[in-house]
Amino acid sequence: MKILAADIGGTNTKLCICDEHGSIEQFQEYDTESRQGGPHVMARLMDKIAEYDAFDAIAISTAGQVDSEAGAIVFANSNIPDYTGMRVKDMLEERFHKPVKVENDVNAAALGEAFFGAARHLKDFLCLTFGTGIGGAIVIDRRVYKGANGVAAEFGHIMTHAPADFRGEGHYFYEKYASTTALVQKARQIDPDCTNGKILFAKIKQGNEQLEQALHAWADEVAYGLTSIIHIFNPSAVIVGGGVMEQEDLVRLVEAKTRVFVMQSYKDVKILKASLGNKAGVLGAASLFLRQ
Repeated sequence: MKILAADIGGTNTKLCICDEHGSIEQFQEYDTESRQGGPHVMARLMDKIAEYDAFDAIAISTAGQVDSEAGAIVFANSNIPDYTGMRVKDMLEERFHKPVKVENDVNAAALGEAFFGAARHLKDFLCLTFGTGIGGAIVIDRRVYKGANGVAAEFGHIMTHAPADFRGEGHYFYEKYASTTALVQKARQIDPDCTNGKILFAKIKQGNEQLEQALHAWADEVAYGLTSIIHIFNPSAVIVGGGVMEQEDLVRLVEAKTRVFVMQSYKDVKILKASLGNKAGVLGAASLFLRQ
């Protein structure tokens, strides 16, 4: 079976043909141009899909909260304006006359790891991605747990800081302190040139102790959230992904800090680096068809 798989992100969109073995062909990545809004994003995606031929189905991984049954966007934040409510499945089926499945991007990444990556030998695990915000997925018996309204595992919105005067807007939530955005903001206060994680890690390797201290403080914040999640779910493993977690040393640092906080009876949990990189979304989307 040949599946046209796409992963729509706030910055870039990935597109490829995938088969039942997880082999990828004709991979491309392009600017989502998300600031131009949901209708533009979908029109651009459909034009790109039209460049491909000989596929049997379309699988979509996308940013935003997704009603996977209807294949529609339940909610999308301002990163993709006017995306909320878009009926992605209907639009694609009408244009291409192929079956379409749609899933949230972090859920898709978790499924990609389950079928082709770091979790392929695990039945149950949690997945967190650290980027602009923090996304999450709960996998039980190799299926994503969706919750009552289909939007479970908003791990980025667990509260890790007590509000003295609650103002909403994420001021006390996990992703405010432990996202990659938070790390870069901390780093730029020390060195304005640290505009991304790669520059930060390069400067730390050059011996910048202030930046190293900032990284350790941020890793503590990551560990605080992971500790709460581990104590709730008692998972065999937590898979961490996102560009910043490509650093093997950082994953080990986070693991060491988390083990300090978790109860002794939870010490067996493994914290694993996601293994599929920027292919996790497309592979996870494709698995929506392959696992049937």
